Amino acid sequence: MGKSDKKKAYSRNASKEQRAAYLFLIPAFLGLSLITYIPLLATFIMSFFNMNVGHFVKNSTLPPPQFVGLANFIDIFTNPSIDFLNSIKVTIYFALLAVAGSIIYSLFIAMLLNRTMPARGFFRAIFYVPYILPAAAVMISWWFLLQYDGGLINYILVRLGLEKSYFLANSSTAIPSLAVIAIWTSGNLIVIFLAGLQNVPRVYHEAADIDGATALQRFWNITIPCMTPIIFYNLLLSLVVNLQVVVPALAVTKGGPGKSTMFMSYLMYQTGFRGRELGKAGAIAFIFFIVAAIFAFILFATSKSWIFYEGKDDRK
Repeated sequence: MGKSDKKKAYSRNASKEQRAAYLFLIPAFLGLSLITYIPLLATFIMSFFNMNVGHFVKNSTLPPPQFVGLANFIDIFTNPSIDFLNSIKVTIYFALLAVAGSIIYSLFIAMLLNRTMPARGFFRAIFYVPYILPAAAVMISWWFLLQYDGGLINYILVRLGLEKSYFLANSSTAIPSLAVIAIWTSGNLIVIFLAGLQNVPRVYHEAADIDGATALQRFWNITIPCMTPIIFYNLLLSLVVNLQVVVPALAVTKGGPGKSTMFMSYLMYQTGFRGRELGKAGAIAFIFFIVAAIFAFILFATSKSWIFYEGKDDRK
């Protein structure tokens, strides 16, 4: 068989593989389109109209939705009763605390659970269970624990000779308290870190041990670089989840005290379903999408400078 025949055969095989790939991608594409892209487009269009929940009720007597242009966007930024800028601030504040804490906590626990120890499987399950518990039940349980009067945490603080704290009832401690709860429920990140730690080549640690490297040096110069792709994935996963936080406000705080936990997702719910102003809720949702996209872009843009892939020297 000549070179031209080989090229033709290779081209035919490549075309078949491409057709098969496109065929198998159809369900994923349809799912993304129906669940993500089309609703996102519909929300963007809705944000330019004065719409009410009643417009979706059969035989509604309301006048048809009116096109208002950028009025909804202007209103959410200028209306003191909405206070959208505060909502952006508290959401980002919570997300940064929860993401940083979850990554550090999960990696630390994963390294402990990666060691040879009795009942290792049991302890792995114990740390994973908070992640699979119903989110609302977790929040309500922690709310009881953090009560100023009768709460177990404050009881322990008093027994230790420390002052009681209002935790969720104080605007300055509400977000840090909720971030601690989010960190406690990051069992999925622990599992992912465990999988990554088991794939770190032991030969690197053995060579460093022979050269006299300390445990801290091996951790910083071997474990962390080899784990950077896993760290990046967990950072992205945790960022997306914590920016969309809504359960604490729905289940416990109701956006308070004051507006210290008025997260963007909860503000969308309040505006769209309680206030019945779907146009303004759509505007909030679209700005929310932009904020999340900016953080994701920053994470991807900076990833090439610190992610290490084994077997690759270039970081282009």
